[in-house]
Amino acid sequence: MHQDRRNWISSAKPALSVLLTASVVLLMGVAPGITQERKPARTLTASGRGIVSIPTTLSQIRLAIEVAGKTPTAAQQEAAKRSTQVVNYLKSQQVEKLQTAGINLNPTYVYQNGTSPRITGYSATNSISFRVTNDRAGAILDAAVKNGATRIDGVNFVASEQAISNAQLQALKQATQDAQRQADAVLDTLNLKRKEVIGIQINSASTPAPIPLAQEAMRSKVADNSYTTPVVGGEQQVEAAVTLDIGY
Repeated sequence: MHQDRRNWISSAKPALSVLLTASVVLLMGVAPGITQERKPARTLTASGRGIVSIPTTLSQIRLAIEVAGKTPTAAQQEAAKRSTQVVNYLKSQQVEKLQTAGINLNPTYVYQNGTSPRITGYSATNSISFRVTNDRAGAILDAAVKNGATRIDGVNFVASEQAISNAQLQALKQATQDAQRQADAVLDTLNLKRKEVIGIQINSASTPAPIPLAQEAMRSKVADNSYTTPVVGGEQQVEAAVTLDIGY
């Protein structure tokens, strides 16, 4: 019995030796691959910027109808009457984004030394905002004043939504190309080559703020029969920034 066991162990030694040898070879073949996968990738981070200028073709305008009256009702009714005239005119001109921007009714006071303020009447103000192309803005402003508007509270110049959207995409392309150029400049100096892009971050693709018309222009005599108020737009800048993580 013991002799058979010794013979079995003796005969099993070559097979066990072959198994151990194969395992060592297998581990030796896998080890370099594992080491390579765990090796951190070399990356370079570059941030690019893009700026695109577009013309402002639209005017965002805010008008006000301010009326004084001896009673709140009288002031408000007169303001409503004149506001209706202005709104009807603007509708006839098919302006865009016409809406009520504000309604206010306030007492007016007179102050005398040693006495409490005394109400002398009431002031009603209705504000209206709308948008129109720059080439029509001057004539519409003048006509709105003739129809009852008493104040021009603001004129801002903007580009169309489609122009801004197209400019944002173009600015993003410029920013991406700028980041790639910066990365190439650094890597070329170090005799390294750019590989795949590992990470992308869009930092911004901002919508430009409207450009206000100068206060001096808004204080001009828009009701003068001899002239049309000149309205000339400018340019808006659309900016974008992109950050790339690039392997090398």
